Amino acid sequence: MAQLYFYYSAMNAGKSTTLLQSAFNYRERGMQPLILTAAIDDRAGVGKVASRIGLEAEAQVYENKTDIVELVLQTHKAKKVDCILVDECQFLTKQQVAQLTDIVDEYHIPVLCYGLRTDFRGELFEGAQYLLAWADKLIELKTICHCGRKANRVLRTDEHGRAIADGDQVVIGGNDRYVSLCRSHYKQALKQVL
Repeated sequence: MAQLYFYYSAMNAGKSTTLLQSAFNYRERGMQPLILTAAIDDRAGVGKVASRIGLEAEAQVYENKTDIVELVLQTHKAKKVDCILVDECQFLTKQQVAQLTDIVDEYHIPVLCYGLRTDFRGELFEGAQYLLAWADKLIELKTICHCGRKANRVLRTDEHGRAIADGDQVVIGGNDRYVSLCRSHYKQALKQVL
């Protein structure tokens, strides 16, 4: 039975690595995964999913206006799609998450989404909000703070490593802009700038 999965975490927990491992597992069994990634995140190049440990794969990109059902059906016409793997799913819109539920329920294709739950202010991304509400399975991937506790927050920093407390929700970056912290160290870092 197909289901909608949401694998979420703070940054640097291995979300993309886990997605790429899932794609490998499907291919190893003769099945065809369709990998999707957000056009807005082109750090590894447009249409690529890459992990920090060196794994990568080609992907189709989606934007806010992309009709995910149409994209999947067009791909499915060319070659069978056995599973959909969505990287950076926090950038999905509410409508696109609803479309993913349609793919699961009407076309019986499993959908595995990987992304952040919250932004640098601790607020839900739109895609994460609706995945938390509508996914069949929620799986937290864990990473650690520098103190060894579970990191569940993402701190945005400036070019000097100082915490940033306000700004646009989406600023693409990696270890140069973001640090995963436990709640306590996140609060301490913000106290220094507020």
